[in-house]
Amino acid sequence: MASKGDTLELAVLGLLHESPLHGYELRKRLNLLFGWSRVLSYGSLYPALKRMLRAGWVTEVTTMSPGVSRRQRIVYQIAPAGSEHFATAMNDSGPASWEDENFTMRFALFSRTDAAVRMRILEGRRSRLQERLDRARASADRGHDRYVTELQRHTLESMEREVRWLTELIDAEHGDTDRRSATSAAKPPTPKSPRSTSTASTAARSEAS
Repeated sequence: MASKGDTLELAVLGLLHESPLHGYELRKRLNLLFGWSRVLSYGSLYPALKRMLRAGWVTEVTTMSPGVSRRQRIVYQIAPAGSEHFATAMNDSGPASWEDENFTMRFALFSRTDAAVRMRILEGRRSRLQERLDRARASADRGHDRYVTELQRHTLESMEREVRWLTELIDAEHGDTDRRSATSAAKPPTPKSPRSTSTASTAARSEAS
């Protein structure tokens, strides 16, 4: 399984792939990326940035902030080694990419993910959720504790909603693939220009003579 640190580093690289950012803006965008499920603190972000600096994945540049204060601030930008690591990680569609928090981050970066990789991640996530759902249904407590029963019902309904959502996404991905294939197959051949035809006819007459 991918650690939280690995997930955070990949998310940082994904954002820096778009543009260089200073720490405050980077933290704000990461919180938007992770959503309500996680509030990222500077205590988690800056140690991750230091690890990435040591690995050579990012570099830092000191700039002057605009305005009256003219304070120095550090802007982080992705390095060539970071771009290479990001590209490799984004092609990984193994089990780590299906797991809860890592899946959320990978899904947020789907616009920069190959279609075949997206499909494998979605199908892997659905398969994993379906396994959890089957186990939860089989082990549900049929006792008389009202609150335990309500919690189990809430958990089952949440997993059922996500399985339906994943199925809709997978169907949409299949539809996009089918449309691209149909468009490619229906594309007419490029007609030859009159000049090319005339040149070919002239060459043929020359060979005959």
